[in-house]
Amino acid sequence: MVNIKNKPITNYPLFEYINRLESGGALLPDTPENVLEVVGILKSYGVVLDAYSKNLIYVAEHQFLVFFPFFKYFNGEFSFKKLLRHWWHDRINFEYAEYCMKAMMWHGGGGLDQYLDSAEFEKRAQAVIEAKFKANPIMKGVHQLFPDFLTEQLRVSAYTTALGQFWRVMADIFLTLSDRYDQGEIKSIPEVVDHIKAGLVADATKPITYAVKIRDKVYDIIPKSVGLTFLADTAIPYVEAVFFRGTPFLGTVSYNAQAYQIPPDQARFQYGALYADPLPIGGAGIPPTLLMQDMRHYLPDYLHKVYQHSLRGEDDLRVQICISFQKSMFCVTTAAILGLMPYPLDTQNPEEEQANRVYLQKWLDRLKTSRLEDVNKESNLPVALPKKV
Repeated sequence: MVNIKNKPITNYPLFEYINRLESGGALLPDTPENVLEVVGILKSYGVVLDAYSKNLIYVAEHQFLVFFPFFKYFNGEFSFKKLLRHWWHDRINFEYAEYCMKAMMWHGGGGLDQYLDSAEFEKRAQAVIEAKFKANPIMKGVHQLFPDFLTEQLRVSAYTTALGQFWRVMADIFLTLSDRYDQGEIKSIPEVVDHIKAGLVADATKPITYAVKIRDKVYDIIPKSVGLTFLADTAIPYVEAVFFRGTPFLGTVSYNAQAYQIPPDQARFQYGALYADPLPIGGAGIPPTLLMQDMRHYLPDYLHKVYQHSLRGEDDLRVQICISFQKSMFCVTTAAILGLMPYPLDTQNPEEEQANRVYLQKWLDRLKTSRLEDVNKESNLPVALPKKV
């Protein structure tokens, strides 16, 4: 039998990437510049995700069914000094975390989405609502008039904690990647991808649970018995909602249905992190601007120097961060693609090899209109690497 891998694809527009993946490569070219950029930006992203994760979990556990949570971004540690910093925007922009959570909830998918529409969740939600507003006749009346209102608020809280738990794992993966790079263990893009894939696989079956405490009693909203797990029920829906679909940025497209600038079908949305043009970053109403603003505070010195020596220096720092971030997300996407392969990449069975190739082509079909080719072209531009101390 003929080995499929010895017959590279040549009649497919993105054949180069399938051949690269089949030979152990990644969607992003393996260059020293890309390694430095990807590891450096993921170090910064890991620090920010650590903060996002802690706040999301805090909000879900302590600010559920609170309608005016003025101090939800303080993680229970309020002070006037922190309030002044908050007003001055000298803080982490947790609003971006909520943007991602709402995108996940809106697009749905996975076991979490199914569970939140189940009779079991409805029963558990009613028990929490009854306990929370036991001595509040006004809210009891509101609940009778609008029976789905409070239940929907708990669905939001469930997605909030789920995203927080997902980002907790990802933050640790990215921070340990940076540590290994500093120690000289990570030297190539495939090694970056392998590290991320190993982290995803190691926590694939990590349970996603959710419980709240009202007075002295703990109420399970998502018990372990439901069987929700990290990879299937948070990681994959997150990639779908945030990497691929996303939401149209206000001010960049018309929401007028007659303008036909937004597809009527959510499944056809292509506004995610892998598709977005970095140039609007820094403009009002562009949510990723908040993330880039957060990451600029935690850039490793070696990556910051690369940006400082670029054509515009720090004048377009957020845009440069966004480009590096997009490169890193193609590495994360590569890890997800390889981690979900139907058969091992090194299989010698021709039928399994063919199934893998079909699987990869389906992924590349979705990436045709992404910034995949743009980041590959940018990877061929010369970059002056600073010397590491």
